[in-house]
Amino acid sequence: MNIRTESPQDYDAVYALHDAAFGNQDEESQMVERIRKSENFVPELSIVAEQGGEIVGHLLISGAALVDQELRQEVMVLAPLAVSPTYQKQGIGSALMQEGLDRCRAMGHGLVLLIGHPAYYPRFGFKPVTGLTLKQFDVPADVFMVNELIEGALSRAKGELLYPAAFFG
Repeated sequence: MNIRTESPQDYDAVYALHDAAFGNQDEESQMVERIRKSENFVPELSIVAEQGGEIVGHLLISGAALVDQELRQEVMVLAPLAVSPTYQKQGIGSALMQEGLDRCRAMGHGLVLLIGHPAYYPRFGFKPVTGLTLKQFDVPADVFMVNELIEGALSRAKGELLYPAAFFG
């Protein structure tokens, strides 16, 4: 398996991958396309897993903001993570996660936030968020999670996480 940065030649395969993995009639696939076209897109944080010349996994981490009155703090959000249904439970998602978090840390990003399954993401250092708010999505508290990549970043974070417009159709 080869983990690498996504290239424009991968876009169609990544679109099909998200459609197959989520089965939600293009919702995740179209969100990925909107994020790619946005100012929040970080090309180095759009990562694919390739096996035998086939794209079998994709992870996207992009920019967002914590807003507290007049203050705005840039943070990163992870969404989506997809693995082809025929390749799930083989460590591909874990490899993508580790690569994405390593790249974020190396780029100096202190926090990655996500909305995700509470049984999956804690193994990568994610924990439920306390002290921050999320109003754009109505989700249970245990699925709104944060990973502090740089020590002290979470203690300086406050406000409401605002997902960019690209996350919404």
